[in-house]
Amino acid sequence: MNSLFKKTLLVFICILATACEDVIQIDAPNIPPKLVIEASINWFKGTPGNFQAIKLSLSAPYFDTQILPANNAEITVTDSSNNTFVFTENEDTGIYVTYNFIPKINETYTLTIIYQNETYVGTELLKSVTSITRVEQENDKGFSGDETELKAYYNDPENEENYYFFEFINDKNSLVDLEIYDDEFTNGNEIFGFFSKEDLKPGDEIIIRNYGVSKRFYEFIFLLLQQKSDENGSPFETQPTSIRGNCVNITNPSNYPFGYFRLSEADQFIYTIE
Repeated sequence: MNSLFKKTLLVFICILATACEDVIQIDAPNIPPKLVIEASINWFKGTPGNFQAIKLSLSAPYFDTQILPANNAEITVTDSSNNTFVFTENEDTGIYVTYNFIPKINETYTLTIIYQNETYVGTELLKSVTSITRVEQENDKGFSGDETELKAYYNDPENEENYYFFEFINDKNSLVDLEIYDDEFTNGNEIFGFFSKEDLKPGDEIIIRNYGVSKRFYEFIFLLLQQKSDENGSPFETQPTSIRGNCVNITNPSNYPFGYFRLSEADQFIYTIE
């Protein structure tokens, strides 16, 4: 192989390598941040329910990982008797708290948020929930045969339209699995929330929470879970399309918020894996 051929071959290889390293840049749309409302009022059975917290943050571009808090908002929740509960920001965290909330089943509450001279409003009922009566465990289940399955049983009330929102929280790593159920075909019967996971070990604790929710919230979270299931992601990650909650901007409707105002009676059961 002569020197001229070697030089020609080297130049060709360099050109080919350079041609395979084209960088594709994606221009993400630069959309002004929107208010994100995480307003879940939870009244756990056996507690007074006076302490409640609401979190406000700002949406971010798709590739950003930093979530900024929405500071200096004015937040109130008012019931149908005009009792008003003021939520005060905890330092600059975007988390607003109250210590005097009064929960009442089937009461209507209105959330009002004033942020940057715009007013956001949402209205919802505080829904009841039935207690978890027992949890059953089965091992070596699932498609792979190495999953642990839990069934959290509860008795659905008769002659009522009920909707349920379950959280299964692994206390070891704080991972959360979400499930929703209605009683269209199980009204008045004993039914269960279902959880299945690999790599659970004896002694692991699973915190099981059941929330009573409205039909509208059920439909809202159903769409989120369906959307993220198609992408194998979490419902609280950035959404490919906007799913509107029950809060609206009455000052500037086009600047709508993300999130939801939910009120629930809740029940908690802590189960230790056997």
